[in-house]
Amino acid sequence: MSEQVGFVTMGTAAGAGDAPTIGVGMLGYSFMGKAHSNGFRKLPYMAWPPPAVPELVAICGRNEAAVQAAAQRFGYAGYYTDWREMLKDDRIQLFDNGGPNNVHAEPCIAAAEAGKHILCEKPLARTGAEAKQMLDAVHKAGVKHLCAFNYRFVPAIRQARLLIERGLLGRIYHFRARYLQEWGADPSVAQWRYHADLAGSGALGDLGAHIIDIGRFLVGEPKRVMALAATFIGERDDPDESGNRRPVDVDDAFEAAVEFENGAVGTLEATRFATGRKNLNTFEINGENGSISFNLERLNELDVHLPGVDPADAQGFRNVLVTEANHPFYEWWWPQGHIIGWEHTFVHEIAHLLDAIVNDKDVAPYGATFEDGYRNAVICDAILQSARERTSVDIHY
Repeated sequence: MSEQVGFVTMGTAAGAGDAPTIGVGMLGYSFMGKAHSNGFRKLPYMAWPPPAVPELVAICGRNEAAVQAAAQRFGYAGYYTDWREMLKDDRIQLFDNGGPNNVHAEPCIAAAEAGKHILCEKPLARTGAEAKQMLDAVHKAGVKHLCAFNYRFVPAIRQARLLIERGLLGRIYHFRARYLQEWGADPSVAQWRYHADLAGSGALGDLGAHIIDIGRFLVGEPKRVMALAATFIGERDDPDESGNRRPVDVDDAFEAAVEFENGAVGTLEATRFATGRKNLNTFEINGENGSISFNLERLNELDVHLPGVDPADAQGFRNVLVTEANHPFYEWWWPQGHIIGWEHTFVHEIAHLLDAIVNDKDVAPYGATFEDGYRNAVICDAILQSARERTSVDIHY
């Protein structure tokens, strides 16, 4: 007689064992809603074992047909057209705010008051004062909070942080960073990002906030800035599709020199008018014992110059493919040399936040908290003030 082989039924949540579930309510279904939802869906079976299993309870947006389609596409159990109603849903423990900048503060403050943990897209707010209200709210409520500076969760950038923490670069002398895109050069583009009441700032908050955070994450706190800002196209179609024209009252580009508290100096540059550049985010750090350089468009690579560490005391930079099993986050992914992509940073980021929630860990220092988001907003304010007043501005939190 042949032996019968039994079929064993696994548990729910992709076999996540005893991992708790965290109910998620998402505000926004466009670019960031899509990116975050992909991270939530992928996390339970890749970030193994998961600290928690995200349960996609509801997604929210004003356009009912669009948000209903997003709920179906991304796998949410239901949808809302009013975030206030969504925050009343007791199934939701984590509020994810992927909406435009003008709907960051009020919903996040309300979520904190409702006792929900919060993940909010960057920039945290349109101004430092608005960000401070959000920071005060999460502190008062005692909830976990993360501002979604996802580039902290690129393996190569985390590896850069680890090299600096080990003191391998020694004293840091220079940080220079630039974030260049091209889509703003098209005068027919109409978006909320071109208007201060909706966005706060232009290329500064959209792109520059990322490199400001990278500078703080890797080098330290800025002490003083001196900046220039420019707007190249002064009027665009109103994004409300009314057919009217609206003045553009935010920056299309900025340049800033920055002095850090530890004595390092640096430069920051961001523009949406760099024709030919799709998403060029680069930085270089020079220290007394070596240098590191990174380009987001080659996000699995880190260029490293460590003459006292490199084989045979090699000169110049060595290109390191950050895909080894001992490199950050790679225990979840593929054999060495099999690269990951931009979308995987959200898996790392969300896993970090869920671990902080269920195990009562600090989100800082590797995740960006609302404190980091607030400080970033203060620096953005100082850059705009410097550009407006044509003078250097000290950073005060």
